Amino acid sequence: MRALRSLPLLLLGLLAGLGPAGAASDWQRKVEPALLAAVAHGRAEALIVLGEQADLAPAAALPTRAEKGRFVVARLQQTAREQQAGLLAELAARGIDHQPFWVANFVAARLDAPALAAVAARDEVAAVELSGRFSLPPAPAETPPRPESPDGVEWGLAKVQAPPVWALGIRGQGVVVGGQDTGYEWNHPALREQYRGWNGSSASHAFHWHDAIHAGGGSCGANSPEPCDDHGHGTHTAGTMVGDDGGTNQIGMAPAARWIGCRNMNQGYGTPATYSECFQWFLAPTDLAGQHGDPALAPAVINNSWGCPPAEGCTYPEILRTVVENVRAAGIVVVASAGNSGSSCATVQDPPAIYAAAFTVGATDANDTIAGFSSRGPVTVDGSGRLKPDIAAPGSSVRSAIRGGGYGTMSGTSMAGPHVAGLVALILSAAPALDGRVETIERLIARSAVPLGTSQLCHPDIPAGAVPNPTFGHGRIDALAAVAAALDWIFEDGFESGGLPGGWSAGSTF
Repeated sequence: MRALRSLPLLLLGLLAGLGPAGAASDWQRKVEPALLAAVAHGRAEALIVLGEQADLAPAAALPTRAEKGRFVVARLQQTAREQQAGLLAELAARGIDHQPFWVANFVAARLDAPALAAVAARDEVAAVELSGRFSLPPAPAETPPRPESPDGVEWGLAKVQAPPVWALGIRGQGVVVGGQDTGYEWNHPALREQYRGWNGSSASHAFHWHDAIHAGGGSCGANSPEPCDDHGHGTHTAGTMVGDDGGTNQIGMAPAARWIGCRNMNQGYGTPATYSECFQWFLAPTDLAGQHGDPALAPAVINNSWGCPPAEGCTYPEILRTVVENVRAAGIVVVASAGNSGSSCATVQDPPAIYAAAFTVGATDANDTIAGFSSRGPVTVDGSGRLKPDIAAPGSSVRSAIRGGGYGTMSGTSMAGPHVAGLVALILSAAPALDGRVETIERLIARSAVPLGTSQLCHPDIPAGAVPNPTFGHGRIDALAAVAAALDWIFEDGFESGGLPGGWSAGSTF
């Protein structure tokens, strides 16, 4: 029988004292208190987490991202089929609306109090967590888009030395990047030619777009059959990854890369279920009916310019950890914005930025100064003390695409993350053999970054001026240096065993 591993996904503290399943006190220990309170007033959205998860460790030994992806998807789907059968049968018999997931072994369902008690009492269920928005999260420290005229190569691209990389003929060609956000205006002049669903004369959205918003959806409605942005944030982030109108609007790091997208937020607000649905789709993009998923169509990197705060249902920090780890196991780089809760220490506090499996990005300005809003580490919300962010990139007054075919300026770590996702595309375009080697790609970016110290002391073991640090991580990205390091790795094949001073790895703990 294939190996399974226990799930460290939800409420481990609550589960620590769990005895044999069945007694009322025992099933209640599996349930987040906030969910118990919510069902006292009616039905509530919940995530039902099963105790066994697929063992994906063998994926690490597979040589290509294609092989990793096939193995990971098959193992995850098989585990879900085997472990969820009884639970799904009970939910169906009770007439409960539910959605099974395989990206991690859990089921989203709308439960009332009796159903919650019955579900939590099942032996295979490890935890039941509240999911969904129940109050508005704080507004991010981002400026609204300001329409502007063409500006040639944007300052952030020049700052990180993207144009010299383009001059080498390396523009992201051959690489697919993914983004999950508020949606995308796919036919924007700076995005249409790069959209994987566009063939030069017509568009096909199957396998290139997914909408995880199944109710509401603002101006896009629900289940949009084509890429649509109900907010504007996603279009801006996509522009910084790949945008170029072929003229004076050179806004994207990797203008020859192709992009695919998933809408994970309903007018700016998501839930653990919508975020997970997009991650799952990226592992094996499907047609518009959600069928015929194909791991061969997965992107090499996913940009995540969002965070899931407690107000959206991420009340327990570990809630998306297994999801992100499983995506990484498939050889996909998960780029996450650090958050806009700075400038205090320990403000990197929401998934996915807090996870070791994510490559977390802080925001800098044109002078290589950290943005005041950029969240700082270390991560304390999960007790790890993990160093975050991992890296920094331009995030203040970034000009990019906005809805309606225009351009505007926004600020936030949401704007910094797409610079890094685009850099991954440049690296893989220069050195395709690195595709699927997530840790090596992250090391290359970190090692080649412009080191930036800080006088802000956020950890007793990290002195002023030290690099890495919980403000800039390893520093501000340098595309030319990163691509040169990637080419050195290809020709010398010596970097991967060399590592960084101090034995660095993503999300190092001090």
